[in-house]
Amino acid sequence: MGDSNIAAKLVDSFSQHPEYGYDLIDFIPGNETLSVLDEKITDKILEESPDEIFVCYKNIEEGLLDQLIDFGNDNLIKIKVVSDLMLTHNYAQLVNYHNVPVLQITSHPEISLKIRILKRGFDLLFSICTMTLGAPVFLLLLLVTKFSSKGPALFKQERIGRNGRPFYIYKFRSMYIDAESNGPQLSSSYDVRITKWGRIIRQTRLDELPQFWNVLKGEMSVVGPRPERQYFIEKIITKTPNYKKLFHLKPGITSMGQVHYGYAENVDEMCHRMRYDLLYLQNMSLNSDLNIIIKTVKVMLQRKGK
Repeated sequence: MGDSNIAAKLVDSFSQHPEYGYDLIDFIPGNETLSVLDEKITDKILEESPDEIFVCYKNIEEGLLDQLIDFGNDNLIKIKVVSDLMLTHNYAQLVNYHNVPVLQITSHPEISLKIRILKRGFDLLFSICTMTLGAPVFLLLLLVTKFSSKGPALFKQERIGRNGRPFYIYKFRSMYIDAESNGPQLSSSYDVRITKWGRIIRQTRLDELPQFWNVLKGEMSVVGPRPERQYFIEKIITKTPNYKKLFHLKPGITSMGQVHYGYAENVDEMCHRMRYDLLYLQNMSLNSDLNIIIKTVKVMLQRKGK
């Protein structure tokens, strides 16, 4: 509700980012200064039964805002206030100085020390438990991979991590040796470079299990954007410079992009998947990590990898 120009910008943002998950119901116009929440407006809102109301404003009366907040509390509706400020590749963090809300603008979301400590503690605990309890499974996968085709059981490859630092990622080998003799290539659904056993562990994502060692070393996190090779990063950045913001995070074994979008077979798909990882960057929390891990387990059981 409110200013149609501001509302149009919000609608455009939602249309470009379906990963936000919004289904817009209706718009209540009010281009002039909003002043009162009358019965006609409240009846219309209650008829639509929204989960959230976006109040788009240039000027808004304090009394109206108080009315909206009380109305939202009484009817279990979230009230979100949208200003006419537009950010171009920047992020805003709300800081409250008593009763004065202030937007702090940065080029990337700031991750608090508390979140970093909680995330690292969770990574260590989860990785140690997984590698200890799953040791028999790790050993079995190691042996089957070793004897299913010629070559080592483990595969390592240079990837780019936090702050642009290179590191070696580990996997159970799923392709024939010298699979990239013709240069870097992305995998596809019917990739002839993948072994028969490799196809099974890729579909269940069991090939990623050795990366818990990367987590213990501090190079990766359990949840975070998937690390890419420099070759593909350069191609992504030419299309979407925002990708560089993901360097503020440790890469992960699984990610929001991985569970909601899946594997990417070309650079354009990598750019689309990146939008989910940017959304994770803005809303990172222990709860979101747990939700992504649960969804990852479902993907593994459904064999939706490739």
